[in-house]
Amino acid sequence: MPSDAAPDQSAADGYLQRAHLLAELGRYDEGIGELTALIATEPAHVPALTMLARMHLAADRPSEALAAAEAAVAAAGGPPAPEPPAFGTPAAETPASDTPGTVPPAAGEVVPALVARGFALLDLERWKPAAATADEILARAPGDAYAQRSAAAVLSASRNGQAALDAAWRGVELSPDEPEAHLVLGLVAVRLQLFDLAERAYREALRLDPGLGEAGQDMGVARLERRRYAETLEHLTAMADLPVARPDPVRTVDAGIRRLLLSVAGLSLIASVLVAALAPASPGASRLFAVLAVAGVAVLLRRPATWQPGLREAMSRGLVVPVYAAAAAVVLLLVYALVGGPLPLVGAITASVVAGFTAFARR
Repeated sequence: MPSDAAPDQSAADGYLQRAHLLAELGRYDEGIGELTALIATEPAHVPALTMLARMHLAADRPSEALAAAEAAVAAAGGPPAPEPPAFGTPAAETPASDTPGTVPPAAGEVVPALVARGFALLDLERWKPAAATADEILARAPGDAYAQRSAAAVLSASRNGQAALDAAWRGVELSPDEPEAHLVLGLVAVRLQLFDLAERAYREALRLDPGLGEAGQDMGVARLERRRYAETLEHLTAMADLPVARPDPVRTVDAGIRRLLLSVAGLSLIASVLVAALAPASPGASRLFAVLAVAGVAVLLRRPATWQPGLREAMSRGLVVPVYAAAAAVVLLLVYALVGGPLPLVGAITASVVAGFTAFARR
């Protein structure tokens, strides 16, 4: 008997390995063919049924994925698919194996199958059975990081609320070095509109794995959850306009031009005051200093390509006064350098103050 078991197990492993390699290449139908051949000889092979469900999920076939996941759950001794009871029918009693303080048998095999079932139910928009499946996962594996974050993701999409957030936090606590745990926490936080928490979680996930930004391009089933989480989080953060996912280019341009205007206004003001102080004692030296100040502003603006492209649009959004005031301050300093006199200096000081205050007020 043992001599027969080893070849059978070896053959099953061969089917699984070939199916996995084909899936990683995106050849899902061929991988499904390998698994179907294995399941034909071993109809209750839980890993094969679970991988079959994941392949159907990766191929966007949720109905077929749900059927395979149900078969895997049944083969692993898990609960049947939760459905609302008929009117007047009493709810079934909880099995003894699910009572607190006990671990149901085959929990290691049934959890991945339950996760596949939960994802398939989400894709079919069957929210209540998906939430019930997530509850089952949480009950069966309270100390497993994969189970906790998977259940949190399913709960977040199906029912949301504190239970999803608690499970996501638990997943992070159990595996703080796994980027997927932080990714799920960010996903749950976005749906709960906890945007600061979502941003921190997503940044931590990227710190742990910089490749997460391109996780949506992954193929296969080994990173199925990672791909789903990354795609969903990117979609949700884009809808919420979070800087984590999509910086606002308009605000970035305006902020850069505003900082430039503040620098020009500050330099013009300091130069004008110093020139005014030098003028009574040495008019020539003050006019030379004014020339140097204008040259300093020219150096500050030495790269027009960094500010000219967005200048017109920024002026139309409320920066017109500081732009013209800063330009006037520089021109008046140049006028003083050429012709002298107190009026250009007074004008330059006034224009610098106006430019600085109005630019600062447009934050």
